[in-house]
Amino acid sequence: MDLFSPHHRNDKDSRTPLADRMRPRNLDEFVGQKHLLGEGSLLRRIILENKIPSMILWGPPGSGKTTLAHIIAHYSGENFISFSAVTSGIKEIKEVIKEARNQWAYYKKKTILFVDEIHRFNKAQQDAFLPHIEKGTIILIGATTENPSFEVIAPLLSRSKVFQLNLLSEEEIRIIINRALTDKERGLGKYPLQISSEALNHLVHFAAGDARVALNTLELAVFSASPDQKNVRKISVPQIQEAMQKRGLLYDRKGEEHYNLISALHKSLRDSDPDGALYWLMRMLEAGEDPLYIARRMVRFASEDIGNADPQALQLAVAGYQAFQFVGSPEGELSLAQVAIYLACAPKSNAVYKAYGNALEDIRKEGALPVPLPIRNAPTKLMKDLGYGKGYKYAHDFPEGVVNQEHLPEKLRDRIYYKPTDRGWEKEIKRRLAEWRKLKLSQRK
Repeated sequence: MDLFSPHHRNDKDSRTPLADRMRPRNLDEFVGQKHLLGEGSLLRRIILENKIPSMILWGPPGSGKTTLAHIIAHYSGENFISFSAVTSGIKEIKEVIKEARNQWAYYKKKTILFVDEIHRFNKAQQDAFLPHIEKGTIILIGATTENPSFEVIAPLLSRSKVFQLNLLSEEEIRIIINRALTDKERGLGKYPLQISSEALNHLVHFAAGDARVALNTLELAVFSASPDQKNVRKISVPQIQEAMQKRGLLYDRKGEEHYNLISALHKSLRDSDPDGALYWLMRMLEAGEDPLYIARRMVRFASEDIGNADPQALQLAVAGYQAFQFVGSPEGELSLAQVAIYLACAPKSNAVYKAYGNALEDIRKEGALPVPLPIRNAPTKLMKDLGYGKGYKYAHDFPEGVVNQEHLPEKLRDRIYYKPTDRGWEKEIKRRLAEWRKLKLSQRK
């Protein structure tokens, strides 16, 4: 069972997108990722020896994750099932597992299960694979553009090998384009074409390492160009630029514009502009951005750019993330809009962010400095005899519950990391800390 295998499709069907028609069918046709598929490499040996483990293919769009999964299945000869986490759920997972069991029971064939965008599955959905991986019912190949350390549950990661794919180089993109231009069976080779070197260079640069972008843009440019009197389609820079603009509205979710939009949202929030923040939020959602990606960015923003100036900001950002998980799309987007407006209107401070960075810098610079004896744990007589906990002052025995006691290593004595601003709740924190420092100084005397 293979829901969209390129190996069992009529390659001459011109209705299929060029990027799909030109999908490599074997390792010799695969372009790029030499660190994974070069001679003698681990993944290449695994494929050729048919010792396929469960794995996560992590890499940017258009780097070859889906293609590689199909090639692995092609070499293995095993049953291959492929589906996307975007359009599937627990019901589909159960159906897939049932099919895998039947394949083994009746034909003694293992099942390679390819899950595109596996990061879109929640914890419960990812958990559903675990017992079947353990039993050998399925060999899971998950593809993701997101860091699997954050998006794939730990039990699944521990049972999988992670292979990281890189952006394709400009030279590799050029090879892919030239192959499409000359291939008469699957590509554009049967059409009389002329593409200028400037147009080719422009396309290679625009693709930014994404083979799918390169091929889809090329196809659009070719069929948008009118044949001349000799029936030749001539492709120059303007045709490529026009195709780029048309494609951008439809496909640009993970390229440069993706980062431009998240930057615009972040800066609108930081600059306390709720209208700008709401506009860029909705632009991203309307373009098809993963709402949970935006929610995670706003959780980070709440700590980095607001911090203790408004401690409720972090709570609301986390609540917005959870609300979207609970409600789902499209209703859940309203919760994200509420969070964005709140964050934009909250007082701003990067004091927590700077304190975090300064403390981390000292740790990396100075290493593991010893814990002062008075604040060490002393559960045994030996530890007490060694001076652990000796001289510890119990804060509740002192006025205001504040005690003059050194809590940093001797080498960092009196170091101040957290310097609150005069904005929002931090103004009160700053006043409180100043008062406590006076109390501590009076105790020293």
